[in-house]
Amino acid sequence: MTLSVRNAAVAAALSAALCTALAGCGGGSGTSGSGSGGQARMGTPGASAPASPSASPTAPQAAGSAPAAAPPGKAPTLAPGPNGLTPVFERTKQQTDKVVALTFDADMTSDQGPRAASGEHFDNPQLIATLRGLKVPSTIFMTGRWAEEYPDQAKSIGTDPNFEIANHSYSHHAFKSPCYGLPTLDAAAARADVDRASAAFRTAGAVNTVPYFRFPGGCYDDQALRAVSTAKVTPVQWDVVSGDAFAKDPDAVAEQVLTGVKPGSVVVMHCTRSAAPVTEEAVRKIVPELRKRGYRFVKVSELIGR
Repeated sequence: MTLSVRNAAVAAALSAALCTALAGCGGGSGTSGSGSGGQARMGTPGASAPASPSASPTAPQAAGSAPAAAPPGKAPTLAPGPNGLTPVFERTKQQTDKVVALTFDADMTSDQGPRAASGEHFDNPQLIATLRGLKVPSTIFMTGRWAEEYPDQAKSIGTDPNFEIANHSYSHHAFKSPCYGLPTLDAAAARADVDRASAAFRTAGAVNTVPYFRFPGGCYDDQALRAVSTAKVTPVQWDVVSGDAFAKDPDAVAEQVLTGVKPGSVVVMHCTRSAAPVTEEAVRKIVPELRKRGYRFVKVSELIGR
């Protein structure tokens, strides 16, 4: 399928709406906050036209692109880059095998508890059930606040071998500024936020966790990379944007994913009903079509291990 210009514009607008509504949630356009070692991410305030992931500075990644050896049963990470800059993983390049990783951001900001208490759904249990039914290994980038709001679901996901849970921060505050108006953490607070999310996963009983991190809003710079490097996590972005943010047409979401996927791709989607109501329906269209094209679904840990 060929994505029309109109669909691309609509998808971009929907992605922008999501980040505005959720104050910069992860998974908009697949680009990152500006700065040395970062990229301009989907209309970041003060930035010019968004940069393609492939156009981002690659020096930190090139120096540490090889996966670090991992003990048996441990997820691989990328080797440290120069000057304390941890490499950022976007996709497995020069990949010939048709493998793709579907990733889902379980977003919840630190101040959205009252909205959840009033009945707004930041979870999507039907999506998780569909991924299980279709036997699609997936990586869930979860905020600590989400795990605290839905501990039973966090435990269920985090004890199911079909899934792995990665860190999406605790508070969903920004790791660089500007980032969609999010409060910005300094380096020490940023590291503490990562640790607090990990603690929330342990409290919920999730055991299938991996040392990967997705920046809130996708915004990062050199300082942010140094901050998370001390937590020994590998930042993970994406190269395919699903456009599921506030989308109303699952066919358009599916078309955007199917058009963008390449061998080794990382697709960013969402696990929040209120912000991405058609994601589950889109997945039911995406999965059989990609399998028909010869693709196999893997977790991010398998891509990084390659």
